[in-house]
Amino acid sequence: MNEPSVYVQGLCVNRSHHRVLDHVSFSVPAGSLVGLLGPSGSGKTTLMRSLLGLQIIEKGDVRLLGEDAGSVRLRHRVGYVSQAPAVYTDLTVTENLRYFARILDVAPRDVDRVITDVDLANRSRSLVRTLSGGERVRVSLATALLGSPEVLILDEPTVGLDPVLRRDLWTTFSHLADRGVTLLVSSHVMDEAARCARLLLMREGSLLADVTPAELLARTSSPSYDEAFVRLIEEDR
Repeated sequence: MNEPSVYVQGLCVNRSHHRVLDHVSFSVPAGSLVGLLGPSGSGKTTLMRSLLGLQIIEKGDVRLLGEDAGSVRLRHRVGYVSQAPAVYTDLTVTENLRYFARILDVAPRDVDRVITDVDLANRSRSLVRTLSGGERVRVSLATALLGSPEVLILDEPTVGLDPVLRRDLWTTFSHLADRGVTLLVSSHVMDEAARCARLLLMREGSLLADVTPAELLARTSSPSYDEAFVRLIEEDR
């Protein structure tokens, strides 16, 4: 009963004879809001693809909710939001969600629930192409919430958004975690570390640290998360 929602042990991924992930190991308990942070090219997206069962791995053990990554049994238990909003711009918010609900064989009443969850009730009849960048991300998040998944994997959902929209999205993530959903949210913006309960810090395919935000600042004696990350890199050399 205490099995973690996400379990990764000794994960290695090679691409074109280059080691992209190098013996990455961590576990995430249920209801956690975890930030996967690191610069572009550090391996964050490859790790997320591995969790979704979309990545060929050289070796390692990757399990979600006690099942092997990519298992058919996880189809309705794991939600994913890619970097680019994967919705139809010529449909309204509600039309998009009704379409994806049919594909996922989810009850139509779930559409209204997820629209409320992402605070888009006042834009439900708007065409997606008329929405702001942050609102489009919310529509993508709503599609991932159809069927009430237990794990959400979000690949840089706040990239390119202004500070207010980023804050609002992180508030939504926190509310989902409070309801017991496990969230793994990637970002290359170190300031977002403060919004997470826990941090997985990556560089060049390796996991530099698995800490809380407070532990990171204390361990590096740093005044900011940017400086803390730099000091971790210097320690690792």
